Amino acid sequence: MAKKIGILGGTFDPIHIGHLRGAIEVAELLGLDELRLIPSARPPHRSTPTVSALQRLAMVELAVADSPPLLADGRELQRLQPSYSIDTLESLRAELAADDQVFLLLGWDAFAGLPSWQRWQQLLNHCHLVVLQRPDADAALAPELLALLAKQQVESVTALSGPSGQVVLIQQTPLAVSASQIRQLLGSGKSARFLVPDAVLAYIHAQGLYPASN
Repeated sequence: MAKKIGILGGTFDPIHIGHLRGAIEVAELLGLDELRLIPSARPPHRSTPTVSALQRLAMVELAVADSPPLLADGRELQRLQPSYSIDTLESLRAELAADDQVFLLLGWDAFAGLPSWQRWQQLLNHCHLVVLQRPDADAALAPELLALLAKQQVESVTALSGPSGQVVLIQQTPLAVSASQIRQLLGSGKSARFLVPDAVLAYIHAQGLYPASN
């Protein structure tokens, strides 16, 4: 029987309850067997975080421990080049059966920026795109993305079929939590408890990450 595998990439600097709650909701909606959280080692569209990729992976591993179907996946740390999603998808696909379904989760802003991604036109050869829309999402789409939606979009997750090739939009209201907010709290000596899992917060303190500035 074909498996359903989701991918959620990000810097996870640090991973927080907004990431985790949103991931669980999408995993349940899609009926995923696995949802792999993949820290970007060398993000091509933003500056590399000051916290190392290994430390960010460790935080993801702590956050998803005993929380199936969420899994940590460190494959992007094994590559020296920038963390391009197309390379990650090709790597994952090589490990799966031909009929396994793969779903790449993207926020609306990331989807709007897709034409700047490496070999973005090839993404749908390897996965379905699941675009998470916020009520306040207002980024305009380039003509090539409007054409992609006209050709490849399906109306609901139940209409997704086959291992790859389709796009679905999902309305989602994320928790009002951000990694930058957490870094600012910690950097000012304030508590981030209940915004990140306790095990992650303990790791942050033990490793001296995001230290308070004098």
